[in-house]
Amino acid sequence: MTKYIFITGGVLSGLGKGVTAASIGNILKSQGLKVWMQKFDQYLNIDAGTLNPEEHGEVFVLNDGSETDLDLGHYERFIDTHLNKTSSIMSGQIFQAVLQKERTGKFLGKTIQMIPHVTNEVKSKIFEAAKQSKADVLITEIGGTIGDYEGTHFIEAIRQMQYEVGKNNVLYVHVGFLPYLGSSEELKGRPMQFSVHDLQSMGIQPDILICRADHHVKKSMINKIALFTGVEEGAVIPLETVSSIYKVPSILQQFQLDKIINKKLKIKTKRKNNSRWQEFTKKIDSEKKKTLNIGLVGKYMGMKDTYFSVIESLNIAALWNKVDLHIGWIDAEEIEKDPSNIFQILNKWHGIIVPGGFGKRGVEGKIKAIEYARKKKIPFLGLCFGLQLATVEFARNVAKLKDANSTEVKPRNSQPVIHIMSEQEKKLLEQNYGGSMRLGAYPCKLQIGTKSYKAYKKSSSHLINSTFVQKRKNEIIISERHRHRYEFNNKYRNLLEKNGLVIAGTSPDNHLVEIIELKNHPFFIATQFHPEFTSRPLHPHPLFMEFIKAALRM
Repeated sequence: MTKYIFITGGVLSGLGKGVTAASIGNILKSQGLKVWMQKFDQYLNIDAGTLNPEEHGEVFVLNDGSETDLDLGHYERFIDTHLNKTSSIMSGQIFQAVLQKERTGKFLGKTIQMIPHVTNEVKSKIFEAAKQSKADVLITEIGGTIGDYEGTHFIEAIRQMQYEVGKNNVLYVHVGFLPYLGSSEELKGRPMQFSVHDLQSMGIQPDILICRADHHVKKSMINKIALFTGVEEGAVIPLETVSSIYKVPSILQQFQLDKIINKKLKIKTKRKNNSRWQEFTKKIDSEKKKTLNIGLVGKYMGMKDTYFSVIESLNIAALWNKVDLHIGWIDAEEIEKDPSNIFQILNKWHGIIVPGGFGKRGVEGKIKAIEYARKKKIPFLGLCFGLQLATVEFARNVAKLKDANSTEVKPRNSQPVIHIMSEQEKKLLEQNYGGSMRLGAYPCKLQIGTKSYKAYKKSSSHLINSTFVQKRKNEIIISERHRHRYEFNNKYRNLLEKNGLVIAGTSPDNHLVEIIELKNHPFFIATQFHPEFTSRPLHPHPLFMEFIKAALRM
């Protein structure tokens, strides 16, 4: 029978509930348990696909095309598992499902209410995830903060779970913050206590408290919180801010969190060590041979979580290559304002990345940055929109197609080297924006002899087995995740190839261009897919690995 762990948060948002949940999953998986993870978000959106990245951070795409919150990226990186649509549920999905059932007569004329109809729908999503995954343990994070009225249906549903499946099969973890008062130079435990009292007033007694803090937590503080919340002293665990989120599982294990969970849920495990993860975390504090400066050219500068998976993929690859990494944020609009200043902006970087994005803003600045990387032989990695703009730059400045552009940026232009995918055009005309792009994992056949081919072949031992769809003789077909509406226009393919553009990867039917690169360049690769979504701490993505290696040679 599946065991259920529910993670709630209090005092304030942005505490690291997602990292805490992922770390618990990491620990339990290291004991040989099958772990599945899930997040409930309070928003009335159906999914995260239409959320503003400058408000909510990146949209993390799963293999099945689900557009999710960035916490799903934490889950996948920590438990090294491909999740699916059962792992990401928003209130919009819950209410939509309830109303659809009401419209089709599934409730047989009953009055539809928050309890039991909405809470039953929430529980059905929990049971569906457990059934499909066949997990020993399902870990569910509840988004938001205790006390938010918009999340009460989730709290009530998980309260009912202890009576539905039995108290020995449910465990509640509450993550709260201990603020630091500078005037008296002390941490304050009262906000955490009030947060637990709010949770208790809703019928849930937490089994474990995780006390987040930016300063040292004294034993006396732990004792006081335990006394006032009714949580066993050994189950009140301080979690102070550390230099890397990947250290959190080891810290929680130091406080015997695994034993506390196993005792409450009556789980018998064959003790396994987490040695591979521990070996990886040792790289964080190990001596580095060099510091690399990598410039990330984007337009979403208001929130760095917008490019979270890109940053983590770079950090992971840097650790495996034993280098310190300094990532610089380059506003593409600043380059647009004064293109003559591009040398001062870009000359200090050992490598340049143009990540995914949408819309016209900052496009010309990104194209200028790509041109600089191409001409100055600076290692360059383009991701999704980065491939499209690299194609535009090459078409304009090498193939001399002066009006070359993307129809996303300039709908009417005489040389649309990037154009909308045929099946996407109707969706845009119908204003069908949500969940309608080319989403999820698709196969890509690599061109033998290219840098991309060599990178994947060389690093195959680092990849998750399922990343390779096929590998026989010299042929390599990979599977990578996508999120786009526009594509390389094959009308210009022969012309661009004649001018030196290398088509390094295509769909198996050779219709869609997936990877481009340049021959006479240390490293110039751009992908239509998002390799950052499949890079993991124990399996760094080969393109990020080779990008860092190329930057090291600069």
